[in-house]
Amino acid sequence: MSVNRYMYLFSRLQRHISTRTNRTAAGTCHASSGSGFLHKQPQAGSVVCSRHVSSNSSSQRPPDTSLFVPISLKTDCSADGDVGLELTQPLDKAELLKVLNRFYKKKEMQKLAADHGLDARLFHQAFISFRKLALEVTSLPADLHIILSDICSGAGHVDDIYPYFMRHAKIIFPMLDCMDDLRKISDLRVPANWYPDARAIQRKVIFHAGPTNSGKTYHAIQRYLAAKSGVYCGPLKLLAHEIFEKSNNAGVPCDLVTGEERTFMDSDGRASSHVACTIEMCSVTTPYEVAVIDEIQMIRDPSRGWAWTRALLGLCAQEIHVCGEPAAIDFIRELMYTTGEEMEVNNYKRLTPFSILDEAVETLDNLSPGDCIVCFSKNDIYSISRQIEARGLECAVIYGSLPPGTKLSQAKKFNDPDDPCKILVATDAIGMGLNLSIRRIIFNSLIKPNVNEKGEKHMETISTSQALQISGRAGRFASKFKEGEVTTMHKDDLPVLKEILSHSVEPIQTAGLHPTAEQIEMFAYHLPDATLSNLVDIFVSLSQVDGMYFVCNIDDFKFLADMIQHIPLNLRSRYVFCTAPINKKQPFVCTSFLKFARQFSRDEPLTFDWVGRHVNWPLSAPKNIKDLVQLEAVHDVLDLYLWLSYRFMDMFPDTALVRETQQELDGIIQEGVRNITRLIKAADPTITNPLQTRSSRGGQAGQRAQGGSRGMDSSIASRLVRDGLLTPDLLLQLQREWSKNPKQAFTNQSARDTEPPNIRKGKNKKR
Repeated sequence: MSVNRYMYLFSRLQRHISTRTNRTAAGTCHASSGSGFLHKQPQAGSVVCSRHVSSNSSSQRPPDTSLFVPISLKTDCSADGDVGLELTQPLDKAELLKVLNRFYKKKEMQKLAADHGLDARLFHQAFISFRKLALEVTSLPADLHIILSDICSGAGHVDDIYPYFMRHAKIIFPMLDCMDDLRKISDLRVPANWYPDARAIQRKVIFHAGPTNSGKTYHAIQRYLAAKSGVYCGPLKLLAHEIFEKSNNAGVPCDLVTGEERTFMDSDGRASSHVACTIEMCSVTTPYEVAVIDEIQMIRDPSRGWAWTRALLGLCAQEIHVCGEPAAIDFIRELMYTTGEEMEVNNYKRLTPFSILDEAVETLDNLSPGDCIVCFSKNDIYSISRQIEARGLECAVIYGSLPPGTKLSQAKKFNDPDDPCKILVATDAIGMGLNLSIRRIIFNSLIKPNVNEKGEKHMETISTSQALQISGRAGRFASKFKEGEVTTMHKDDLPVLKEILSHSVEPIQTAGLHPTAEQIEMFAYHLPDATLSNLVDIFVSLSQVDGMYFVCNIDDFKFLADMIQHIPLNLRSRYVFCTAPINKKQPFVCTSFLKFARQFSRDEPLTFDWVGRHVNWPLSAPKNIKDLVQLEAVHDVLDLYLWLSYRFMDMFPDTALVRETQQELDGIIQEGVRNITRLIKAADPTITNPLQTRSSRGGQAGQRAQGGSRGMDSSIASRLVRDGLLTPDLLLQLQREWSKNPKQAFTNQSARDTEPPNIRKGKNKKR
């Protein structure tokens, strides 16, 4: 056993023996009221500390009772009939109301109820329900009717109501009777024990640490290809597809498994010895010789971190090769101590340098071949790509919601040395998964929307990790640019970028967890009348995690659960539907999801014809940006169909036809993206004929440049060229056209002079 292992065990022993001590800011985790998240962002320069694991403090944390929804009871539910009435007499409702109000106001009753799990909120809700029962139900249970009659007639004490009140409270709040069981089910403190197959073998863990473009993944993949069997787990379909192709090209049969796709190299459908998959799809029961887990720093991702935790703790492989940022080394080593496994670290340096420039770009006129402008919104992408093409330059466009085929097509267009497209406009979707020949990364902005582990959305400056991930795409080892450059579009952003990149990446301190279908089913057994969304809320509220973990954000899951709550589905099917990876910001995708669930609940197969009618297939090429966005949404709907088809094969039978349709749609979207500037202009109501507008304005400029005398200064021509509205070549062409047909040019100019100034100002030209 290593010295590190002894030191770790000794430190944990001290923590269990000693009382709670003050912790440093970097090692402390606070639980917010009503939340299952125990995740605190570390301060810059902090170090990874050992966590304090206290089962007592976790188990004594009171539940968030605002999540407890009372069950509605039927008005006539007594099995005793009118026995109580026959034995006593009818209840005086006015007198009964006074008795119940006296009971409610007694502090002793409230305290006694609190000792049995009814805090002030639940006590009030339970009393309202109990009072409604007593006053409105025509036939009360016999024992309750008798005791209330005795109290009203002076033969009993108001305190005698308490046991009947608590009986009713436990009926409408069933979680009160099984709180201990619920806490045991939601105990997430030792997730390593969830994977007995992995714990049965002594795995060798190798961490390949380094920045982007350092060859860390390359070395892990070389071992993967040399093994008798292996699994690659990546964060994106594009990365999994890349390893799938690389493996098969190297003569190592490899299958591809993503949420929406299964590709088997064996013609009979037998599984190959190697598989490349998205990390959520990896099997934790199949034995492998080598497993590769890429981008391990995403283990702290607020939404998807659970998938990396599951893979790291659960994969049954003799060797686990982990690739990622050095900031994760200490945390992954500590995580491996909990499994009794030691970790070997291989450090790598960047293969090609990149430098931060001292000047911002400031204007699109200063762009040069190999530039990539990084934006954090599609609107910025549309705007900038339009301005670039107005300057006579071609640009490729890549953003997250594009289909994978379109992303690859745009990347190929940009990388092709024979293609005139030498500028790329992209979101941070290029941060991983695409090999691009970029010379200079230009940040159009340093602010992006973000969602924290509590699901709170806000705008914030990009982190050092994000900035390095994006900047590292410049000057890739395999590209023609052996040195990369990084700068900003705006002068004010440059010192901020330098400050961000001057810091080291914050150490990873926690890993994500997520409730499984089995755990939710056990919750549902105890709370059969709760909705799925409410079950998950209660689970997170009661969950107990040690300081090394946090519960991932479940807002998207709950959003889908609430959407289909009214549809009759069994719990397992409902859970599977709610884990579908869809973009809830797309109304058409959400509507399709709802229709899929409704059709499924009727036990009616979702055929290709049914889906085709829903998406109005066949579809034509987009005429404007709105059409393009709709086509992207239809592509996502077909993705949803394929994703569900691998979970419910009998109900989604036409997978092959849908895949063919999706490939055809991909081609239509690619064509739209290639003409994206035309689509943007078509969506601009101030431009009726961009080509004609540009020609008329350019014709004047050319004529004035020749020294003509038709009323405009020749400086306008130079200004149009300087602003990118005309190129010198186009200016010469317009001059030639003017000399051939000056009358037509004058007509165009006259038409333009009649336009309002604000309309003329809004028009842009197209090459």
